[in-house]
Amino acid sequence: MVVGSWVGGLAEWIEGETAYLSVAFTWKLPEARERAIFHRACGLTVRAGGPAFFVLKHYLDDVAEVGGDYPDALVRHHPLATIASRGCPVGCWFCIVPKMEGRTFTLLPDFPVRPILCDNNLSALPAEYQDHIVSRYRAAAVPLLDANSGFEPKTFTEDVYERWRPINRGPWRFAYDEQGERGDVARVMAMLRHESPKRKRVYVLIGNEPVESCVDRIREVIGWGGEPHVQPYIKLNALDRTPHVRFDWTRQRLTDVARWANRRLWRYMSLDDYDRHFKLHQHARAAEQEVLSW
Repeated sequence: MVVGSWVGGLAEWIEGETAYLSVAFTWKLPEARERAIFHRACGLTVRAGGPAFFVLKHYLDDVAEVGGDYPDALVRHHPLATIASRGCPVGCWFCIVPKMEGRTFTLLPDFPVRPILCDNNLSALPAEYQDHIVSRYRAAAVPLLDANSGFEPKTFTEDVYERWRPINRGPWRFAYDEQGERGDVARVMAMLRHESPKRKRVYVLIGNEPVESCVDRIREVIGWGGEPHVQPYIKLNALDRTPHVRFDWTRQRLTDVARWANRRLWRYMSLDDYDRHFKLHQHARAAEQEVLSW
């Protein structure tokens, strides 16, 4: 089990006369702005950075010094998190990583070894660098409890599996974002067939394709013996955490499908039987029974 928790996308700390804000998601920028105004009112200098500013560069310009570099800022988001490379060669249109960090890898060979590894695409890294990461975990006797952003189905081979299996104590994470990835995902799930369902954690993006295509991907992950983690598509510049509605989706449908999947309600009911008002109905039935019992 991983000790500690993520701060939720907005890390905040003070050193001397300076307050620092590290913002991972654009929908945390309004909150970051409030915190910057507060710190300035307290007489502190405010510095801000993080991925959110790659999209909305000037959002805090009037209340903070934006940009620059702060070594190992990731640890402020989780005390056990680290990263051994940046960038990703895949270039998914809905992902900020290739736009911000590039489509070629920047290797960080002297990374601090910690239990949560946040590289964007471990299986696409050069084999010798994957070996370097694994050897550093072994040498440090630090357990790899979570390869957080995971592996890419297209490059996840038997060699990759055998390389990482001795040290990976957490789930095997990868994504099934589009129907075009079906063949690679099916191959990986077959490779992992002897792993328990909770160790096959598949990110499933929804809202980027019509309802039927997205729901089919969720059901396939379940049918292959995995556990889907559903993520509704949100625009990269969104200032609130509201899914973007496309195709035949509605906002409520996106919410319902995500809740049904991520609360693992598929273990007990089909999506067609999911009722978001279940608790209200349950309370009403209980009240009705109480009245009838008088």
